[in-house]
Amino acid sequence: MVQAPSLDLVSKNNERIVLRFNNVPRQYVNAIRRIMISEVPTLAIDDVVMMENSSVMHDEAIAHRLGLIPLRTDLNRFVLPQDCDCNNSLGCSKCRVLLVLDSEATDKTKLVTSGELVSEDDMVRPVSSGIPIIILAPAQKLKFEAYARLGLGSTHAKWQPTTCSIVTDGTEQNQSILTVETTGALTAEETIDAAIQRLNSKVKGFTDAVTSLQVPGTT
Repeated sequence: MVQAPSLDLVSKNNERIVLRFNNVPRQYVNAIRRIMISEVPTLAIDDVVMMENSSVMHDEAIAHRLGLIPLRTDLNRFVLPQDCDCNNSLGCSKCRVLLVLDSEATDKTKLVTSGELVSEDDMVRPVSSGIPIIILAPAQKLKFEAYARLGLGSTHAKWQPTTCSIVTDGTEQNQSILTVETTGALTAEETIDAAIQRLNSKVKGFTDAVTSLQVPGTT
C-alpha cells in the first residue's frame, strides 16, 4: 500500500527551519533546496557612488563589503530590475532602494558599521547594525550613496538568501529532512514559500509546454 505524502514541522524560528518530508520523492525536496540557493531573490547593494573616501581602503573594496551586507527584503514590494516596467537604467522605487552613509573620525579612530547606513525605505535595512565596514583613522571620512537591487544567487553569492540548505535522511524509510538557515534578508519560512512557488511555476510551465506539443503526422 502506497502511503500518502506528508510534511511535518520539526522546528522553526525566523532564521532557521527544519522540515520532515514523508513519502515525498527526494528529487523534489532537493529541487526546493537548489531553488532556495539560486533562484529566490533578495536585495543587495549592487552599485556604489563614492563621494568621499579618505580611508586606507580602495573604493572597490568598500563596495564589495557593502554588497555582502544582508538587507531585509520584501518580495511583495520589489521586482527584479529586468522585470520592472520603469525602463530606467537608474531604476525606480519598485526595483531599487537608496542607502547613504556619511561618517567621519574626528580625534580618534572610529569603527564604521552597517548601523550607519540610512535607507530611504524604513523596511529595507541591514539585518544587523553591527556589521563592520571599515575603521577610520582620525580626520578620515567616508561618504557614499549605495543602490540595492533584487538579484539571484545564480548570478552572485551576495543575493543568496540561505547560509545553510541541506537535505538528509530521516529516521524512517522514504523520509527526508530539509534544514534551512537564512541570512536574515528573508525569514526561513518566506524563503521556502518562495522556492515552492518557483518550483510549481516551473512544473506548470513544463506541463503547458508538453501539452502544446503536436505529434508529427497528426495534423
